[in-house]
Amino acid sequence: MSEAVLEISGVSKRFGDTLANDDISLSLGKGEIVALLGENGAGKTTLMSILFGHYVPDGGAVRVMGRELPPGRPRAAIRAGIGMVHQHFSLAPNLTVLENVMTGTESLWSPASNAAAVRKKLMAISQRFGLKVDPDARLGDLSVGEQQRVEILKALYNDARILVLDEPTAVLTNIEAEKLFSTLKDMARQGLSLIFISHKLDEVMATADRIVVLRGGRLVAERKAAETGKAELAELMVGRAVQRPVREAATPGEVVLEAAGITVRTGGVDRLKAVDFHLRAGEVLGIIGVSGNGQTTLAHLLSGTAQRSAGDLVLFGKGIGDLTVAEAVEAGIGRIPEDRNREGVIGEMAIWENAILERVARFSRRGLVDRKAGMAFARRIIEAFDVRGGGPASRIRLLSGGNMQKLILGRNMIERPRILVAAQPARGLDEGAVAAVHERILEARRAGTAVLLISEDLEEVMALADRIQAIVGGRLSPPVRAEDADARKLGLMMAGEWEREGLAHAV
Repeated sequence: MSEAVLEISGVSKRFGDTLANDDISLSLGKGEIVALLGENGAGKTTLMSILFGHYVPDGGAVRVMGRELPPGRPRAAIRAGIGMVHQHFSLAPNLTVLENVMTGTESLWSPASNAAAVRKKLMAISQRFGLKVDPDARLGDLSVGEQQRVEILKALYNDARILVLDEPTAVLTNIEAEKLFSTLKDMARQGLSLIFISHKLDEVMATADRIVVLRGGRLVAERKAAETGKAELAELMVGRAVQRPVREAATPGEVVLEAAGITVRTGGVDRLKAVDFHLRAGEVLGIIGVSGNGQTTLAHLLSGTAQRSAGDLVLFGKGIGDLTVAEAVEAGIGRIPEDRNREGVIGEMAIWENAILERVARFSRRGLVDRKAGMAFARRIIEAFDVRGGGPASRIRLLSGGNMQKLILGRNMIERPRILVAAQPARGLDEGAVAAVHERILEARRAGTAVLLISEDLEEVMALADRIQAIVGGRLSPPVRAEDADARKLGLMMAGEWEREGLAHAV
């Protein structure tokens, strides 16, 4: 490794009874890419928040180019050349790209000459690192991948020499992720030093020079990427060998949900276009597609948060109108939303309040919520689904994203739903947690639950689904049996090629 540009020495941090970081030391060389691995709640984000000044450590020090950073001062970290790209972007959607870059770095009331200078510097950075962007585009009009590009550009505009990325591909498509990591490698070749947090072992192996593993708040291993493998890394993360479950052959039951010619039109646009599908008890139907093709609308329709413009829905043998959220819950439809922060939890509420959020009537007496019953329900979920980071009374915003996801899974699956709508259920989870989530889904399938699995992960869908349909531009392909599917065929389906290719239908 070249001379260290960053040194973290003996850093510890405690939140109440939870020891988030325990005497951690690591370094980063110039032009080096280090991957930070660990289970959900292992202390990765806490450590990076200390590095950036968001948290004050209980012990230890951070040095950049040999100079110690004052703790708890983000501006000092920025001045020292540290830039951070958070998993959940900190940008204003109503401002332009240029205005977002200027916010916090330049006055928005600067004279036109200053704005011109900012634009010139931004475009020079954009060209140098291959991060193409329109400075006058409104941020809210950009794709998720383009918004992330703006976050990176803002950090580079502040002359970052060390770039920290927290779960940088959590909300990106595979193509966007490949482009991102190609860009990061080019940055490293130009002398930037990078740390990225990830749970995805393929991208870690393909991108990192060195890998640091945290477990239970402690640094347990360091490996050169060229000298390790996915199996060893997964075992180091969770402290045991990890093996994903295998779907067994099974005979599905009766049709519990049938959709015919369903169209959903919002904002003058058809989000779903005459889609047909059916779902049987005891089977997993996988919906595969690139983000933004209508799968979110499909999940909302079945969860009671979107209404159809045309078509018929038959639920448990009876034709129905548009579902409300309460009716969907009452009918036994569980949901795992795609965006856990916006649609899954309320950050300022306690874990137990979030646990009963969708079924609050069951935990109420004479109009008052039964706190004791809610707390007991939350404890059941915490124990059964290994939710780490706090007890039932803790604020849910203090949990890592993966542990929030496990709570959402638990509240929907601890009492078996008749239908489970699972949108990106393993997004942001570590390898051990992914295996556990997949096992839970297969357990539900064995118990007779009908599962609609919506995912952008080909490997996940091929491993769990009995039948697979692709969604493209709001249209659904005919279904294919999982046994008849491979990566090439599914790739063609995701590109909308099913009619030309004459793909076989599945029954």
